[in-house]
Formats: sequence, C-alpha cells, structure tokens
Amino acid sequence: MSKNFSIKNWSEADRPREKLLAKGKVSLTDSELVAILIGSGNRNESAVALCKRILASVDYNLNALGKLSVTQLQEFKGIGEAKAISIVAALELGRRRRTEQKVILDKISSSKSVFNIMQPLLGDLPHEEFWVLYLNNANTIIHKEQMSKGTITGTLVDVRLVLKKALEMNATALVLCHNHPSGTLKISVADKEITQKIKQASAALDIKLIDHLIITENGYTSFADESIL
Repeated sequence: MSKNFSIKNWSEADRPREKLLAKGKVSLTDSELVAILIGSGNRNESAVALCKRILASVDYNLNALGKLSVTQLQEFKGIGEAKAISIVAALELGRRRRTEQKVILDKISSSKSVFNIMQPLLGDLPHEEFWVLYLNNANTIIHKEQMSKGTITGTLVDVRLVLKKALEMNATALVLCHNHPSGTLKISVADKEITQKIKQASAALDIKLIDHLIITENGYTSFADESIL
C-alpha cells in the first residue's frame, strides 16, 4: 500500500521535479517546492502530502514555517534530522535573499523606508537585536551594523561603540532600530532612555539622530513620527 504514496508512481506531469523542469518553478505550489527538498514522505503519505500537512500546521505561512526549528520539524512523521535541516537551510537562504533585495544603500526618506529595509532582518527574530544605520549628509545609508544581540525581552547597547563606528564611517546622521519579538509596538522606558543617551552623545559630535524604530513582523513604531525623539 505504501507504494501508492510514492511520487515515483505518480504521472510524470504531477511529480514536482519533472513539473519544475517542464513548466518552470512558478508552476509549483509551496508544498511541492518543499517536497523537492525532502525527497520522500512516509509510509502513509507522499512527500507532497506530508509537506501540505506541515504547511497546514503554520496556516500555510512561509514566514511561520521559517521559524520552526529542526527539532520542531522532526515532530512530523517522515521528517528526520537531515530533511529538517534541508528545510531550515532553504528557508534561511530565502530570508537572506529577501534581505539582500531589500537592503539597498538608498536614501532614507521616511520611517517606512527604514522599515522596508530592516524588517527582513529583524521582523521574525525570536530574540531582540539592536541595529544602527549610519548615514551621510544626503541621508543615504553608508553602513548598517548590529550593535547587540539579546534575549526575548531585551538587549544592551554600548553607546560608545555606536559613536565609535559613526566616526569611523564619517557618518553625519544615525537611525536606530530594534525589534520586539513579543509583537508589541509600545515604547518602553528603557527604549526612551537609550534613545536619549545616544541622541545626547551624538549631538556632542555633531551627528544627528534622525529616528529610532521598534520593528515587529507586521509593523513598526517610529520615535520621530510619534514626536518623542
């Protein structure tokens, strides 16, 4: 009976690999693309059926699938460590590709432009990270750098390191960014304190702090937009 669930027994037009070659990658569903990664299913499911079940568990959301760990993926019958690693690696490559497409050294014209650049980097992280965008006098990004990496509830930032890098890059302006893994866009007391510290220290060096964004997967809060910078 298990042979009936093997992709090898499907018509050639329905096999994911053959379908990709004959019709192109855009013709494949998400389940079929993931099925190519794992190669085979289990005794009761084809690779495609198994992948449909995995995707159904995250409401067919690829961003949510990308958050699953190797251990979580292995909870699905038919997914061993090697298959789980393949899925995690492929989705990480996709995330990095999206990041490279978004992170273009471009002029910062609004808080939305900052969000579009940084959301792929920070939006779905399970921990907090603090990043700084260093700008020239045309508000064009000349460098971006992760200044700290913390826990699910917070991260520490060394103001001296932020300004040291600004001087090295000959930056004339800064934009601060950090994420809230909880999804909340509320500005905390700690957020306000570190913003003011960096603002005061950078002003002494004639470097302007333009904005500070709190970023989540689906939105952001801008200190500048809220007039509390």
